[in-house]
Amino acid sequence: MALGHYLALGAALFCISIAGIVLNRKNVIILLMSIELMLLSVNINFVAFSRHLGDAAGQVFVFFILTVAAAEAAIGLAILVTLFRNRRTINVGQIDTLKG
Repeated sequence: MALGHYLALGAALFCISIAGIVLNRKNVIILLMSIELMLLSVNINFVAFSRHLGDAAGQVFVFFILTVAAAEAAIGLAILVTLFRNRRTINVGQIDTLKG
């Protein structure tokens, strides 16, 4: 497979994640999944360029991104569980009532 195929796949995943963020602004879980999908599309591009250029630096960088994404997902889900216990909802429209 050529570099263009990997870049097209990464671009398609990125567009799907942007559509998930723009179209669904009510459910926090779907927003977090869209952000994770966005990071995955960037990782595909890093691996594709790393393979194309014959350099392992892009693949090493992907491991760091994956560890940060895993920590972000764990912390985000912990915050959502706490929020759901207090408010009984994860609707983004009702979360902003926590101000002030």
